[in-house]
Amino acid sequence: MTHILSIDQGTTSSRAILFDEKMAIAHVAQQEFTQIYPQSGWVEHDVEEIWDSVVSVCNDVVAKSDDIAAIGITNQRETTIVWNRETGEPIHNAIVWQDRRTAAFCDELKDEGFEAEITQRTGLLADPYFSATKVRYILQTVEGAQEMADAGKLVFGTVDSFLIWRMTGGKRHVTDATNAARTMLYNIRDGVWDETICKRFNIPMSILPEVLDCAADFGTTDMFGPELPILGVAGDQQAATIGQACFEPGMLKSTYGTGCFALLNTGDELVKSKNRLLGTIAYQLDGKTTYALEGSIFIAGAVVQWLRDGLGIIEDAKDTHAMAEKADPSVELYLVPAFTGLGAPYWDAEARGAIFGLTRNAGPAEFARAALESVGFQTRDLLEAMHADWSGAAKGTLRVDGGMSASDWAMQFLADIIGAPVDRPKVLETTALGAAWLAGMRAGVYPTQDEFAATWALERPFAPEMAATEKDRRFAGWKDAIGRTKT
Repeated sequence: MTHILSIDQGTTSSRAILFDEKMAIAHVAQQEFTQIYPQSGWVEHDVEEIWDSVVSVCNDVVAKSDDIAAIGITNQRETTIVWNRETGEPIHNAIVWQDRRTAAFCDELKDEGFEAEITQRTGLLADPYFSATKVRYILQTVEGAQEMADAGKLVFGTVDSFLIWRMTGGKRHVTDATNAARTMLYNIRDGVWDETICKRFNIPMSILPEVLDCAADFGTTDMFGPELPILGVAGDQQAATIGQACFEPGMLKSTYGTGCFALLNTGDELVKSKNRLLGTIAYQLDGKTTYALEGSIFIAGAVVQWLRDGLGIIEDAKDTHAMAEKADPSVELYLVPAFTGLGAPYWDAEARGAIFGLTRNAGPAEFARAALESVGFQTRDLLEAMHADWSGAAKGTLRVDGGMSASDWAMQFLADIIGAPVDRPKVLETTALGAAWLAGMRAGVYPTQDEFAATWALERPFAPEMAATEKDRRFAGWKDAIGRTKT
């Protein structure tokens, strides 16, 4: 058995990718699912639709191979599901990581000084982004849910945990350390669920999953034919960090999917950010925790989706490249895509999107360019905060991946605006690759960590070309736009 099935359950679609014995992609299946917006700033998913999409794509690729050794899972982090322990049925739609409905409660936590406790224990901030306040909302909102949870009749999990529960027929209620670290309930210093935080949120600890290493025995499933072990799990951004082989302290990657997430490996040091970045777990192997500094941008690729679905000015995401090249250089638009608030380093849940610099000459091409540029500007925000936080964050090369990284125009602008080299790997599916390597390494199919790192291959480098005075002038315009957008 030489192939690995990697399940990549993302924010807008579910994918199954079959990797061969050389960690090359053999087969891919993908299925989008519905985005539900009950109110402004609220985002939900139908849990059963997520499940059906995962089963469908897995069946598609499994049908093409009979030599699968193991399964790896990577998932949209923080998205929250609460389900009935006996029936396995969700009691509420999944509340997505982008959702901001618990902003008022987060403000209460800050006002009472509890955010400092949260940061000390979890590395995170009191923000609606994370799972804890979403769990509390479901327990308080769904009739009888709090009583059922207190009686041990409900369970909570991020998407990975729910998938494993279903795949194992309810036999395993588990997660990995990276997903646990994003719930705002897990003490990443001590490696345990935090009793103090759970008590403050009135979340019974009996509903929480068992936490395992990223490469571990998560259970077995016979859903796709012969019984297969699930041997690797990591949240999507940590899986991408692994897939990019960022195993040494100081190495940095940025993934451009629905959002943008930059992770800086800080080794065994949990850095306490002074610039509102997050301390988190990069990965945990053989019981050893490796930490990271993370900057999270809520809207990256989603801004291109907005151009397509909201404004209707493009038919395909790839159109933005050519449009940006044609844009009038004399029209400098700044698009702040705070559709669901601002993430790091601002953390303004109430901010909303804005466009500055509009003139009569501004049209679709200028909007497309501003959308791509917004991702570069936001990335520079994150990198400047990282460099200010940690002396080990030398201004080295940024490894990129995710759908938007395929755009040469966007990656060249990124290199220009951050003033540093940007490397794009041959395998852009680094999130799925990271999950596959975890499972394959555990199964004895794939190489060790050092050998895996040696296989990382460059597809194209991007060197900064913009003059320093110009990039700083453009970035100053961005900072002005941000200042006008914040609440």
